[in-house]
Amino acid sequence: MKKLLMVACAFALACQQTTKEMPTTTDTTTATTPVTEQRVSVPPSHSWSRPEEAAVEHLTLDLGVDFTKKQLAGKATLRIRNSGSANKLVLDTRDLTISRVTRDDGTAANYRVGDVQGTFGAPLEIDITPQTKSVTIEYVSSPNAAALQWLEPPQTAGKKHPFLLSQSQSILARTWVPIQDTPSVRFTYDATLRVPKELMAVMSASNPTAKSTDGVYKFSMPQPIPSYLLAISVGDLAFRSLGRNTGVYAEPSVVERAASEFADTQKMVTAAEELYGPYRWGRYDMLVLPPSFPFGGMENPRLTFLTPTMIAGDRSLVSLIAHELAHSWSGNLVTNAAWNDFWLNEGFTTYIERRISEKLYGKDHAEMLWTLGLKELRDDFETLPDADEHLVLNLNGRDPDEGATQVPYEKGALFLRLIEQTAGRDKFDAFLRKYFDDHAFQTMTTDRFIQLLRERLLVPNRIDETALQMSAWLHGPGLPPNAPLPKSEAFVTVEAQAKAAASGAAPSMLQTTGWTTQEWLHFLHSLPKDIGAEKMAQLDQQFAFTKSGNNEILAAWLELAVDNRYEAAYPALEQFLTSQGRRKFLKPLYTKLAATPEGLERAKQIYAKARPTYHSVSVQTIDEILKWQ
Repeated sequence: MKKLLMVACAFALACQQTTKEMPTTTDTTTATTPVTEQRVSVPPSHSWSRPEEAAVEHLTLDLGVDFTKKQLAGKATLRIRNSGSANKLVLDTRDLTISRVTRDDGTAANYRVGDVQGTFGAPLEIDITPQTKSVTIEYVSSPNAAALQWLEPPQTAGKKHPFLLSQSQSILARTWVPIQDTPSVRFTYDATLRVPKELMAVMSASNPTAKSTDGVYKFSMPQPIPSYLLAISVGDLAFRSLGRNTGVYAEPSVVERAASEFADTQKMVTAAEELYGPYRWGRYDMLVLPPSFPFGGMENPRLTFLTPTMIAGDRSLVSLIAHELAHSWSGNLVTNAAWNDFWLNEGFTTYIERRISEKLYGKDHAEMLWTLGLKELRDDFETLPDADEHLVLNLNGRDPDEGATQVPYEKGALFLRLIEQTAGRDKFDAFLRKYFDDHAFQTMTTDRFIQLLRERLLVPNRIDETALQMSAWLHGPGLPPNAPLPKSEAFVTVEAQAKAAASGAAPSMLQTTGWTTQEWLHFLHSLPKDIGAEKMAQLDQQFAFTKSGNNEILAAWLELAVDNRYEAAYPALEQFLTSQGRRKFLKPLYTKLAATPEGLERAKQIYAKARPTYHSVSVQTIDEILKWQ
């Protein structure tokens, strides 16, 4: 891994330099610090940093949160580990205004900011000596920092106070902290945040459970994390305990519903520990964000960020919690060293999520989740180029967010299920537990994982690895012929009812009593895409899909509504697209709308209203779909 990083970083920072004088401000005088503008190419490793020379090992933040200016302002102190001869510390930045850099000996440090290269931002080179132990960077974030979303009171549940949330994955931490923004670098951190007194601040660290009297909050993360797990949120928050080391934060009007919905969280932690070893992060708490959050969940350690769209009132969507919890082992504990190996985070996590769900809710429930996931994977295969269907991706020079398809999640999980079936569950469980124990708080590559798989599972148990067809899984498109195919007996019945509905059976005659959310989703997925507006109306009259309070069901129904031009659902479609910003829901709906001229016009009218309320992660995706300018 170190050799690969050195090659990538050397390529990324190979450039010609021109120097000009730019002022930086000290406490009492104006100093002149030479700043070099660099002509740089896009970094294949997604980071300008050179951690093999000097690496960040601890971060101290001291920031003020200004809702009026929509800025974070203050300083970041970086303790570094020097290889012994490094005279530069190279960091990633994007849209940061840097006013001063000092070394630990109190002297001002010369620094250079390179040319901005789109999503990758610009390299920040700081002059150090081999004896330098830390540097302090005084800076201000941009009001348009891509990781941060500043919500006005009307965009929150309480409607009285503003709200701040972050999303640092994949390479957005550099938009609010000058850092080595690569998963190959892990560091501990502590922070002091100053926020309006009526609000509470939380981070991916130790957190308060009540508001402070002065608006000052202090945080500590003693376990080393990669930069994409840096997280911050500030809002009118309340806390409810769920168990020994679990709890939930949310706005006061949401927190009781959230606590009820997430009541099984402590059981999930226990189930995961029984399978894969101790939970190593102290507490597992969750934060329910306003609906503009672009993802279902984000596995920030100690504080998972969650969308409110998964609160269904019947705990039917808590597999999302199982997924984010599973990241406490795969991803957070053992992390992909580079984004090309993203499946090492998400494939493992999806597999573990299904194992937790099976342990708590039974095999057939887990098989339903596997089947729904396989459907989403096959949907992605219809639109992805062959190269993006590989588990090992080539994201060099691309925004790594482009790799966040169902391939690393579902194809990766199916590959691990194949290994489990080939080796036997007991042996595979023992292998995984030792894998997490031996590589805790470390990074992992695909090549290293395959080496471990051979040495610790395949060879000792005399398993012929040719049966796994590993090359086809890792470096080939689609699903190899030996892919495990989940089968749910409950879904067999569901498919029969969907076939009957498509054949003209009256909806009132369908046998749907007692169906779970997963069965309803499979029913909607099993209907013909061209079932027609008339049959849609009949189904809607019987089952009230357009009025569903379950966002997963509603999203699936609205996709069918667009396919069949079922205009009775269009007001609900507009309401759905303008009231939440979860990319999983937005992307397919806008894509379907954009497929026809009249649909594209409707999509643009809706998006013009909704775009200011979406997080930049969703905006980037929908802008591309609609060719927004």
